Amino acid sequence: MKRVVVAPDKFKGSLTAAEVANALADGLVTGDPTLEVLCAPVADGGDGTVAAVVASGWSPVLVNTTGPTGEPISASYAARGSVAVVELASAVGLEALPGGVPDPLGASTFGLGTVIRHALEGGAREIVIGLGGSASTDGGAGMLQALGVRVVDAEGNDVTRGGGPLRVARRVDLSRLHPAVAQTRFRLACDVDNPLLGRSGATAVYAPQKGATADDLVALEEAMTQWARVVRAATGRDDSDRAGAGAAGGTAFGAISVLGAQTQPGIETVLDLVDFRRVLAGADLVVTGEGSLDAQSLHGKAPIGVAAAARQSGVPVVAVAGRSALSDIQLRDAGIIRAYTLAELEPDLDRSIANAADLLRRIGRTIAATRSTVGRRGES
Repeated sequence: MKRVVVAPDKFKGSLTAAEVANALADGLVTGDPTLEVLCAPVADGGDGTVAAVVASGWSPVLVNTTGPTGEPISASYAARGSVAVVELASAVGLEALPGGVPDPLGASTFGLGTVIRHALEGGAREIVIGLGGSASTDGGAGMLQALGVRVVDAEGNDVTRGGGPLRVARRVDLSRLHPAVAQTRFRLACDVDNPLLGRSGATAVYAPQKGATADDLVALEEAMTQWARVVRAATGRDDSDRAGAGAAGGTAFGAISVLGAQTQPGIETVLDLVDFRRVLAGADLVVTGEGSLDAQSLHGKAPIGVAAAARQSGVPVVAVAGRSALSDIQLRDAGIIRAYTLAELEPDLDRSIANAADLLRRIGRTIAATRSTVGRRGES
């Protein structure tokens, strides 16, 4: 084994994907200085997506925008030529809430729309939106308001931002929608198949994670139902039952219905953006990972997508995680030879999180030392 590609996602609450990759790379090279190690951090379409794309050579663009509850913040998107990659989480995600305090009825995607507007006015004609980590349930209304769409009540007044106020929406005016939208292709990096409404919809499934009480859930479902009604009247199409429309508090619904967006699996979109198959050329081993490998990982998470791409190229894969709840059979079915965990080295969770970088370096050295058993092509 001579060339190793290190392609992890973040270890949430501990290290970014780039930090994980760098720590593993340090350990690998320390364990075997003859190795050529290429760091290629990835993401699944949620927070960290822009950072992963920038790490692959795209240009970062900083934008002054507003957070989910309207406070001024800065967010970045990635640009290359006429393509831009925008991350919902960095502008209006849960981690952007002031003090971490949720506002289930008032949180809005307006700040995401501001970032998209900036990309449009910068010449982007293909925009990829990573939808993970939303703090709001507003059906994408705020995003569209930032792009010029008017949402008005029975008296013709603009409806205030947030999901709750959409209960009084009576009309959507698309006449001032940013003109560049018509010339732009929108792609949504999204791994959920929930519709906008109903028992498996955006409100019922995801709003409780954003602080919604039982009363809030009733109000938000009424608001999303009304929002779907007025959007249908304005566009002539009903996407409320479409699989994935409920993603990111229904942001996908607004993007699909008004921007003509198409949904795509998150990790596959990111791997395409970072040209991961080119990165794989000549590799003898891929090291991937995330904070926790579990049953949820098997449904569209980054390590599984990386393993699938590597398997198609005949490159064996090992994974590194804080902990793993997957059996050896599950790992091998996913194309992963072996999983190394921080928990094996440090069972105490708090110490493991605090010392994650050092533990990852130790694992990197271990992988380098056992290269003869994990670095043979086709073993996956």
